[in-house]
Amino acid sequence: MKKSKVLLALAVMTALLLGACGNNSTKGNDKNSLKAIQDKGEMTVGIMGTYAPYNFMNKENKYDGFDVDIAKELSKRLGVEAKFVAQDFSGLIPGLQKGKFDILISQVTITDDRKKQIDFTEPYITNDVKVIVKEDNTTIQSVEDFKGKKIAVGLGTNDEAFLRNDLMPKVGDFKINTYDDVITTLKDLEAGRADATINNVYALKPIIEENGFKVKVVGSPIKSDKAAVAVKKGSTDLVDALNKALADMKQDGTYKKIFLKWFGEEPVVD
Repeated sequence: MKKSKVLLALAVMTALLLGACGNNSTKGNDKNSLKAIQDKGEMTVGIMGTYAPYNFMNKENKYDGFDVDIAKELSKRLGVEAKFVAQDFSGLIPGLQKGKFDILISQVTITDDRKKQIDFTEPYITNDVKVIVKEDNTTIQSVEDFKGKKIAVGLGTNDEAFLRNDLMPKVGDFKINTYDDVITTLKDLEAGRADATINNVYALKPIIEENGFKVKVVGSPIKSDKAAVAVKKGSTDLVDALNKALADMKQDGTYKKIFLKWFGEEPVVD
């Protein structure tokens, strides 16, 4: 009997020790996320790469845009180089979770659902989302006219979730066509394969001007989205470092300079 009690006590102690080691290991991994990036001297940044003026391939075959400049500045302030890896938006969050990227800077909107999967910094931009239709369209003036129509939207985006979960229950059923990039979305809109799309004007303006799409914006903004830097769940040290860098950029005028460069206006102060 005594031997059994001793063995049971040893088993309990072993389990407790293993549990403690496991917890320390997890915390250690969280705390080392920033250190791991700084040790390798490089931060892998996930972007779409097809979303001007936020992130896109320029004529010199280099990634460029507002997000890219923000990522480069953040990396510099963390003492590392930024390495950009492009991915369809629908694959960015799964890639982050699997360790393909260190961070995402690709207009990832903060939502409650995403907060369950990944962590965010403070927002670095707010975008007003509006309805866009073909230039000669007179039947759609707002989202209230979406019922029975075909609405184009980016696959896996916050706008897609908004259409399915928030808007459709309010205005009635409509068909949602999903796309991997904005250009194809606008091509289908102009060709009549979609009746409308939703997006923000910052994203659409350069694409419309470059491709000559005959589309127009109608109505007031339907929502405002706040985008932030996304990191793997539990990377608190990395979030803290990025938040400090963002705050310093806004304080010393660097953020304002980048914003003016890409949007031609000063950022709105929240």
